[in-house]
Amino acid sequence: MKTLNFLVIGKNTAILMTLKRIIEANKGWYATVTEDENILQPFLNENKVNIILLSAGLDELIEIGIKAYALSIDPNIKVIQHFGGGSGLLKNEVYSVFPDLNHSKN
Repeated sequence: MKTLNFLVIGKNTAILMTLKRIIEANKGWYATVTEDENILQPFLNENKVNIILLSAGLDELIEIGIKAYALSIDPNIKVIQHFGGGSGLLKNEVYSVFPDLNHSKN
């Protein structure tokens, strides 16, 4: 089983808490959530992150900056823009960047 560490950045506390709950309902998936995109640099310097999930309320230029900085630190970090749609959509987004995790494929 692969452990996945998520950093979820967005501006809506309720959505962030829901995403944390959905992510951590999956064995081996862990989420840190924040409304402050300015923690990105120190967080990535101190923590291993597999996925940065961009949630609601971020300015487009902020999103571009987050992606550029994250990939400059570690090109293996996956950045996903998630705009809702439930746990099934989130899993599909994760499986699209880590297809080996999808054991339900036929």
